[in-house]
Amino acid sequence: MHLKSLHFLLIVSIAAFLGSCKLAEKVQEPDLAKIPDQFQPSLNPTSSQSLLPWRQYFTDSLLVIYIDEALKSNLDLKIALQRVSMAGANASIANGALLPSLSAVTSAGQQRFGEYTMDGVGNFDTNFSANVPPDRRIPVNLPDYYLGFQSSWEVAAWGKLRNRKKAAAARFFASDKAKHLIQTTLVSEVARHYYSLLALDNKLLIIRENITLQQTAVTLITAQKAAGRATELAVKQFTAQLLNTQSLEALVKQEIVRHENELNLLLGRYPQPIERGRVILNQQLPKELEAGLPSQLLIQRPDIRQAELQLLASRLDVKAARAAFLPSLNLTAGIGLQSFTTAVLFNAPTSTAYSLLGGLTAPLFNRNMIRGEYRKASASQLESFYSYQQSILQGFQEVATQLNKIENLRQSYQFKSLEVTTLEEGVATSNDLFIAGFASYLEVVTAQKSVLSAELDAIDTKQQQFNAAIDLYRALGGGWN
Repeated sequence: MHLKSLHFLLIVSIAAFLGSCKLAEKVQEPDLAKIPDQFQPSLNPTSSQSLLPWRQYFTDSLLVIYIDEALKSNLDLKIALQRVSMAGANASIANGALLPSLSAVTSAGQQRFGEYTMDGVGNFDTNFSANVPPDRRIPVNLPDYYLGFQSSWEVAAWGKLRNRKKAAAARFFASDKAKHLIQTTLVSEVARHYYSLLALDNKLLIIRENITLQQTAVTLITAQKAAGRATELAVKQFTAQLLNTQSLEALVKQEIVRHENELNLLLGRYPQPIERGRVILNQQLPKELEAGLPSQLLIQRPDIRQAELQLLASRLDVKAARAAFLPSLNLTAGIGLQSFTTAVLFNAPTSTAYSLLGGLTAPLFNRNMIRGEYRKASASQLESFYSYQQSILQGFQEVATQLNKIENLRQSYQFKSLEVTTLEEGVATSNDLFIAGFASYLEVVTAQKSVLSAELDAIDTKQQQFNAAIDLYRALGGGWN
């Protein structure tokens, strides 16, 4: 009966062991949407072209200096570099899990068995044996001294540990792409603030020129009022126009301070004046870019490469989670010197002790936890897949938008330049007509307001052209290979 019970228990154990080895179903990813062949057929050439490094793309020497300083001192970038280091450490940890652990062990202890226990009675009886010499008799207070090595190793079966290692490596490379993304954003933001300052300098120059002209106009209209050729209302209108322009000057000066401080923050330094080059209307746009083929986004954009590597890591996580349903093979071993007295501890081989144990461990009652980990990994894989698809869609949308924006802003600036020229001629005509008495002071004020507004709008449009060139460069990956 006893043997039948053992036989039945053995059969149940084997059945439970084999049942625990059933794998979960694989995660099915949806089909990835096909990428169009071109961004914009009417604007985008089919040839491919590598992006220029930022040192060649941006030609302003001061801007190049600021970008270089930001890449060395920006705190967000320094934080990103530490995240890359942490990801590298995680990869090293995952790689270490494939290797057996080996520890040097030195231990000393003492124990006493109760007299009415198996060990207590056995040790007491053993000491009376004639086969036990006096130096080997077991003391009541039993010391234990050990000096040696112990090792444990989970054999990399079923690919569980290797997939974890590969996933950690993929996340390490993804963190490096995240660093490139921050670098690309940093270069773009430094350039954006710098060109904003150039635009504000241009606005300030035009506003101050208008203030000088309007102060002269107030002086002339005041003299005409004294001569009886103009009214007090005309003086008030010209004076109000001057005050409005002076107010604009104060607002522009504040905007300059704001952009200088934000640029200093990107450079990792406290507020201080920002040296800059020529005003924006005298600056050349960055070198023209060819957008190339949409498929290049998969290689050039760091956020898409990061999402792709995150997806790879999540797929490997799922493989490792599926392998957790299978039994694990564990080996433990130890070798050293062991004795209950220090007098003979170093007497080899009499004090030599060793152990070796190997076993297969299959999950039984904790399978719900393993299933939960697998469902979590599966959901993470699908999340990474959708994030990857979203990054491709967003990248395509950004490039297509900027290509159209660059062309439309080019046309807009041409019309704005013609508008400014026309209004400047109108101001000169209105002044001549006013002096000759054929135009009212309101027509002169209106003409001056219109030309100032058009000049400021032209600067805004030129600044938008620079911003669009910066955004296209960022949308195409920023030149980080």
